[in-house]
Amino acid sequence: MAWPFSQRNAQQSEMEVVAAPSTIPKSGRRMAALPLRMSRSYDAGETDRLTASWTTTPLTADQVVDRNQRILVARSREQAAKNDYLKNYFRLCEQNIVGHRGIVLQAQSKDLDGSLDRSANEVLEAWWKTWGRAENCDIKGRRSFRIMCKSAVRTAAKDGEFMFREILGKAAPMGYALQSLDPQRCPVDYNIDRLPDGRFVRQGIEFSREGRALNYFFMTDDPGNSGYTFNGQNLERVPAGEIIHGFLEEIEGQRRGLPWAATSLWRLNQLSGFEKAALVNARTGASVGGFLEWEKDEGPEQDEELEDEELMIEPEGGVFQELPPGLKHKAFDSRYPSGEFGPFHKAMLRGAGAGMGVAYVSLANDLEGVNFSSIRQGVIDERDHWMDLQEWLIEALIDRVYQRALERALLLGLVTNGTVRLKPERIAKYRNVFWQGRRWAWVDPTKDIESEVTAKDNLLTAPSEIIRKQGRDPETVWKTVASDIKSMKDAGIPEKFIMAAMGQALGAKAPATQEESPNEGND
Repeated sequence: MAWPFSQRNAQQSEMEVVAAPSTIPKSGRRMAALPLRMSRSYDAGETDRLTASWTTTPLTADQVVDRNQRILVARSREQAAKNDYLKNYFRLCEQNIVGHRGIVLQAQSKDLDGSLDRSANEVLEAWWKTWGRAENCDIKGRRSFRIMCKSAVRTAAKDGEFMFREILGKAAPMGYALQSLDPQRCPVDYNIDRLPDGRFVRQGIEFSREGRALNYFFMTDDPGNSGYTFNGQNLERVPAGEIIHGFLEEIEGQRRGLPWAATSLWRLNQLSGFEKAALVNARTGASVGGFLEWEKDEGPEQDEELEDEELMIEPEGGVFQELPPGLKHKAFDSRYPSGEFGPFHKAMLRGAGAGMGVAYVSLANDLEGVNFSSIRQGVIDERDHWMDLQEWLIEALIDRVYQRALERALLLGLVTNGTVRLKPERIAKYRNVFWQGRRWAWVDPTKDIESEVTAKDNLLTAPSEIIRKQGRDPETVWKTVASDIKSMKDAGIPEKFIMAAMGQALGAKAPATQEESPNEGND
């Protein structure tokens, strides 16, 4: 069958025909079938001596975790204790995901007419603040909820996952508390393939046939709470409904987390050794050192008794040692680390920072040579990454804790300010909340503020959105402004100076406060 011209050309572009001269047929004879060697479309698809150690078999999420998780966690914990850059990365995670104020609750309960129920929102926010104290939220009574959130972030970054157990009942001072768990107590190598009803155990977690977590197994030293054993270790079976398990799922079907710095650990470990060797070499080169060399025919006669005796120079600042006749000093001049140390060191840290999602200037604390444009772009990209992780923490931990704690508190009558007590049957109304994460100062405050004001004046944004971008609650800001105006009026400050302080023209009139305008409706 003859190929069409275009198809024949396509065939020839994908294959190379290999034929020996003797196999070329004579004119009029039909060409015999010749061996063909396929040419791959991608260089990464080639299998040759250069790619012999490169895997060619896709691994499932379970296989990746089974083979690497324990080793990666062990090395991540080791580097976290001794590597300055990795320790700085974990500190950046805590500071930028949780921050010094934590993830702030802004209750958004509304009445039937759509207006905010301010009294209920104030009660909810006051109750949440009280529950977040160490004596209430931590079953051990040692850490506040903000510190527990920072611990969850650090554990997830270092170990790849965090775990908390929810404690209900009398053991919790306000009916609900958290117990932090070491994820490595849940054995990642504990697997059972077949259980009744299609259930199975993977990496220390029991799943239903559909893949929903049913129970977690944790190693325990108390045989009284253990009904299972694995490798001689007692295991405690805990219902999945009591466990909060958070991790970033990078592979479809992943059941356990991997350290966030997994791709950077090897580079950081090698870089640490490189720095140490360079530092030792620099210290050696800075000392007075070298070799002692005898001039020709000046050396001592061979003597078995003095054969093992060594001549040494002990360096001492400002002192030159006199040498015997015929003996000269040959200096050892170590010039490393030299000029190539800095560029190579930066290149390694840039690669590590890219794998962890942080800018080089943040990871290395190096602002040398940074200009406004480059740092602005780098900061914007990095802050988007931090805000994404903030939402992950809210979804995986904070919002779930709020909803579960609210249920118990409403039933126990704890959500009250003494005069207003919120009712359990209205819990759907009280579930409506907004979580305000940490925000950052503008890179160029003057230009950024002018841009925000212009956007507001052209109805492209709202004043409340501008306030939220700073990590603050609009309701709180407005109440503070009204309180300041009232305090300045009570102090006898003229209105024109008050308006000047508020950024208004001197001829403008100060707005009336809530006490001065009782006829205005409240939202």
